[in-house]
This record gives sequence, C-alpha cells and structure tokens, in this order.
Amino acid sequence: MRRFDPSTDTSGETAGAECPYCGSTDTVREHPKGPGLCRSMHFCNECQEPFQRFE
Repeated sequence: MRRFDPSTDTSGETAGAECPYCGSTDTVREHPKGPGLCRSMHFCNECQEPFQRFE
C-alpha cells in the first residue's frame, strides 16, 4: 500500500490556472510540484502546451 507523499501537498488549487501561451483557463494540473517546490506543472487543453505555475 502506497502512502501519500507529504512533500507534494499544495494550496489545493487544482484547476483554472491561466495558460501563459494562450490565456485560456481550460487547464489541468498534471503534478502538484514541478522542478522546484514552489512550482506546479499544468497542461493547457486549448493550445496543448505544458507550463509551470508558481504556488
């Protein structure tokens, strides 16, 4: 049984991040943490581009 990784806990906002490429908010969070602990990874359903967002 896998346990929850506490290092991936975030503010709880999972959707609605604005895409920096096209401005759409039709986005999903792919991973709670990105390359740094203060960033999360998102994907834009409109322009099909991944992007990072500061938490």
